[in-house]
Amino acid sequence: MKPSFEKIPTPVDASWSMLNRRLPDDIPFEWHHHPEYELTLTLNSRGHRYVSSDVRLYDDGDLVLLGPNVPHSWCSAERIDPDQPHVALVIWFSQAWAQSLVSLFPELGSLQALLAAARCALHFSDEASTELRPVIEAMVAQQGAERLVSLLQVLTRLSRDGEAVRILPVEQTEPAVSMGEDARLQRVLEHIHAHYVEPLSIPDLAHIACISVSAFHRLFRRHTRCTALDYIARLRIGRACALLLQGHMPVSLIAETVGYSSLALFNRQFKAQKGLAPSDFRKRHGHHFR
Repeated sequence: MKPSFEKIPTPVDASWSMLNRRLPDDIPFEWHHHPEYELTLTLNSRGHRYVSSDVRLYDDGDLVLLGPNVPHSWCSAERIDPDQPHVALVIWFSQAWAQSLVSLFPELGSLQALLAAARCALHFSDEASTELRPVIEAMVAQQGAERLVSLLQVLTRLSRDGEAVRILPVEQTEPAVSMGEDARLQRVLEHIHAHYVEPLSIPDLAHIACISVSAFHRLFRRHTRCTALDYIARLRIGRACALLLQGHMPVSLIAETVGYSSLALFNRQFKAQKGLAPSDFRKRHGHHFR
């Protein structure tokens, strides 16, 4: 299985990154995570948006800010204008970059609350999306300082969006990650995302992090807000959702494909996360992909 940890490249002449992604056929399901914040504006596309254990429909103008290491993916069902491609305008910036702005410029203090809320992932209002769409689209052709000023304009406007909705349940803001903890956690997450369909043991993950099992439990829960076993289950169920929606593979084969040797356990964990049995999930959501 290809690792799902995404390494975000940063241009040598910039402190953050932007991608103008245009896909003529579809937006494929690519379950992944990265330590950067991600702001994504999706245009001319509708389908399903996956953020951790949350699955929802998205439509043209979907504007979302994701916190560090939140697993996510989009999976398109159709283009709104069939003659134009799916468009995803994606902005990535590090936590350190954002915090430095707040520290250096008191005028940007409102970003602190935005960044904290985005750890639970934020979906912004139609009003904010409509207002910022031309600004974000114009950033594609901009360079250097002009593009940076536009990004600050976007973030400042988002911090005032009183209609923004948290996608994930509200959790306590996690403490800052030390450099040592960050490296250990990144090694573990890379391994989990590369091998989550295989049997994974807590002692093995603790060994990868070079810490004791008890210290591993504390580290993982502190920075992901769940246990390692819950995290693995979310990845498996997220992948299962994509397989259920993308074809007619039998549920038993899907369970095996995503790492479950027990169909009963798969059904139980799927229903616990999605509130539906796998077959009912396919019936309810599958028609959006036909």
